Amino acid sequence: MTSSTPQTPARLEVTSVLRALADPVRLDLVRQLSQSDTAIACGRFDTSVAKNTLSHHFKILREAGIITTHREGGKSLNVLREDELDAAFPGLLKAVLPETER
Repeated sequence: MTSSTPQTPARLEVTSVLRALADPVRLDLVRQLSQSDTAIACGRFDTSVAKNTLSHHFKILREAGIITTHREGGKSLNVLREDELDAAFPGLLKAVLPETER
């Protein structure tokens, strides 16, 4: 099983993070990741958007620094950068994801 090092931006920028979270599909992806104890494969998210559209949403979330994606075998696994987001923007995730859903 091979794994590559995830690429993330050197720093998180509030405008990029907020712009990424403003989309309901991306916010739902982040919600699903926040509720999971493990990384989620791209094809395992509960969403009705087309695969190419989903790939676009993952790209925006990665570029904003909200998630990291790494490969294991033939799967792309996604992880929420919760600790980094909480350190950079305390309370942001709690504000956009109600506590009852986290």
